[in-house]
Amino acid sequence: MGSLDTALRLLDWLGIAAFAASGALVASRKQMDAVGFVLIAVVTGFGGGTLRDLLLGRTPVFWLARPELLAIAAGCGLIVFFTAHLLESRFKTLLWVDAVGLALYAVVGAEIALIAGADPWAAVLLGVVTATGGGIIRDVVCDELPLILRREIYITAAAAAAACYVALRLAPLPRDAALLAGIAIGFSIRGAAIQRGWSLPPYRARPARDYPDRR
Repeated sequence: MGSLDTALRLLDWLGIAAFAASGALVASRKQMDAVGFVLIAVVTGFGGGTLRDLLLGRTPVFWLARPELLAIAAGCGLIVFFTAHLLESRFKTLLWVDAVGLALYAVVGAEIALIAGADPWAAVLLGVVTATGGGIIRDVVCDELPLILRREIYITAAAAAAACYVALRLAPLPRDAALLAGIAIGFSIRGAAIQRGWSLPPYRARPARDYPDRR
């Protein structure tokens, strides 16, 4: 196995662990049993990557060919099942754990897309899909308002991470530097949004216009 494959696998493990933990934290807020924790952890950890692989035509999807990933996601779900009660604020922890997964998976998704031969713009898009798909499925299944619909910057952070990585790879810069920069950008933007409540300007309602009758 080359160094590229090794690094990709490590990032995959970290991203899956982070997203699986975020899914299990949502399960704890819904007071599910251990099976529910594992199910939501797995769905969250694999959702975005599965969508990415299907869009790229990569079959079988990544987790079917790598059973160790299922063990990682399920293990994280069970760990959170036994430790979630130790956290003072589960929702705040969920936001930060999800931010780690968001940054990691945005870069991993973009890299896998580039390796598969996708155009740069498509690689950025698929990085966003990888980073946000699992969280969307998690929140919908658990009847939560999806994080991408909350006012804090979310999908923009994923796009920035993926775009930064792709741009630096095309520069070209060393792969390791591009990886670290992309992850740092994505996590910093999302972290600042959580900490400071940053959000994009919302739509402001305006009075409707009165149109005279045209007779």
